[in-house]
Amino acid sequence: KGKVDSFTAPDLIKAIEGLHDDGKYKIVLNMEHLEYMSSAGFRALLIAQRNCKRYNRGELVLAIVPKKVLEALELTGFTPLFKIFDDVTSAVGYF
Repeated sequence: KGKVDSFTAPDLIKAIEGLHDDGKYKIVLNMEHLEYMSSAGFRALLIAQRNCKRYNRGELVLAIVPKKVLEALELTGFTPLFKIFDDVTSAVGYF
């Protein structure tokens, strides 16, 4: 919820690393209530994706991406790096 910026991006990284520590590498990130994401947030997504895909263990997919965030992902050329779904059920079904 809220925003992912240079102050909160480390929290996102830690949360996803916690999932990895538990052996979870197929991750759906529900972005429905995200208001803003800075370049630090995009970097966090790249780190998470790289760690999920390492050794072909899994993948980070995005669900319910707000229009403004999706536009920013498109402008930065990040959309080809992530599967993006309109709802969480479809995202989970991908796995």
